[in-house]
Formats: sequence, structure tokens, C-alpha cells
Amino acid sequence: MAGKTHSQRHLKNAPLLDQTKKLLRRYGLRARKGLGQHFLIDEEVLRLILSTAQLTHDDIVVEVGPGLGVLTGELARWAGRVVAIELDDRLAEMLKQTLSSFKNITIINKDVLRVEPVALLREAGIEKPSAGYKIVANLPYYITSPVLRHFLEAELKPQLMVVMVQKEVAEEIAAKPGRMSLLSIGVQFYGEPTIAGYVLADCFYPPPEVDSALLKVVPYHQPVVEVNDMESFFALVRAGFSASRKQLANSLAQGLKSSKAEVLDLLEKAEVNPQRRAETLTLEEWAQLWRVYTGSGE
Repeated sequence: MAGKTHSQRHLKNAPLLDQTKKLLRRYGLRARKGLGQHFLIDEEVLRLILSTAQLTHDDIVVEVGPGLGVLTGELARWAGRVVAIELDDRLAEMLKQTLSSFKNITIINKDVLRVEPVALLREAGIEKPSAGYKIVANLPYYITSPVLRHFLEAELKPQLMVVMVQKEVAEEIAAKPGRMSLLSIGVQFYGEPTIAGYVLADCFYPPPEVDSALLKVVPYHQPVVEVNDMESFFALVRAGFSASRKQLANSLAQGLKSSKAEVLDLLEKAEVNPQRRAETLTLEEWAQLWRVYTGSGE
């Protein structure tokens, strides 16, 4: 990862890089830029993913975007079941051949955003995942936020998420008040994110233009703040971030299409300084603001 020189990493990654290129040639495949495909070729990173996921033979793992199956095979050695969902038809067909010796892997050729987790597991023959399931994935950058939201907002939430994402996105998700964003609030409402490690671009083939980070999210059993209507809560948060460089009184007035006087009254009742900016508010302050705004705290 970050500790070695480029030439050292190149030598270390050579076996997996060769394996990757051979598989692509053998099946007449290439990385599809439109699907954000970058294949992992670093064994140290593989070990980091596996150790962060803390797998046991009782675990059910859902892997989003298995690519060439390098991580999939390792997951199958440590977990009880692996359900790998792959959007690319040709990759899904290849995986069914190359991973056929693993009896605990199910390959599903679908768009993960169009399948509820319960239905996904049921298609793999898992009716009732009593111990829950874990998400492990090297996510295409362009679907990071939708995939996280898809699982965190699902009726059947994962017990753990370990996902490779763009470095800046991971830092945004794990941000503290002062650097919060709509994305960080959207994830931290449902779970606790931490960065398990950073991964350089040349740990992938072809290398992406930016570095990555391994993000670990531990979902809460229930949201960390008391809010019973997520739709109106996030509508309020979106309004607050509609002009995030402005002071909160101005951004909320713009986002809620309300008068400045109404917003000042709202902020005073919620005990939030109107000169603050949206990125400085804690989740509890947003919840308090929402309770005053909706009258649910009365």
C-alpha cells in the first residue's frame, strides 16, 4: 500500500497482475470504463479487506461488483456463503466458470440497486439469514453513494460493510462536524464509519486516476438520533446544504423557500446559531432542528 516505492509494489503485484491480464485475454474481456472497472492486483490489500471484514464460517457475505473474482475466491475460503452480484453479463458468465469449484459461491447477474437485499439472498437460496450478512466490495466509484444508501436504508440491513471507495469520498463519509456533508450525514445517520486503510492507485489494473480507501461501516440497530420520518429529515438537511458556503439562516431560507424571519425563528427555537454553516452541525443538532421544524418535539 502506501509504505512501498512504486517499483517495489510493481514487483510485489506482478503475480496478480499477470493473472488478471491472462484472464482478460482468455475470455476476451477488457476493463469497462463506463462501469468503473478497476481490478485489484495487490495481495496486501486483499489481506487488509479480509482482516477488516473479520469473517467466520458462519458469515454470509454479499460482494458487489466481484470483477474477475480475485477477492471472491478469498471470501469463499473464510466465509460460509458468498453471494456475488455482478452487473456485467460477460464477467458474470466468466465467474460462473472460473469459480465453479467453490460450492459456497452464488453469482447473480443483476443490477444491485434494483434488488432488495432480502430478494438477493432469497435468489441465492438463503431464506432467513439469522446471523445477518456482511457487505464486502471494491465499489465502482460512480455508484458508491447509491450502494451505501441502498443497503443502509434497506429493511434487512447488513451487520457490517467493508467497501473500497475513492479516498476523498471515504474521508467525506467519515468526517466530523466542521467538515460534514449531505453524504456524511446520510451514512452516519445509519452507522459508524471508519477508514481502515488507504490504497494507492497502482494497486489496481488499470489504475484509477485517484487513490482509494477501505471504509468500514458498522450499522446501528436503530438510527443514532431520534427521527421517525427520514424523508422529511433528509429534506431539511438537503435544504441546509443547498448553499453550504452560506450561513445556515440564508441556506435554509433558500432551500426551504421560506422567509429569513421564519428561518431565524426556527433556528432560535432549536438553539442553533444562525451564523453557523451546515457543515458544522452535529447529527443531534439536525435532529433537534427537524423536531422544531415538524413540531414533533412538542
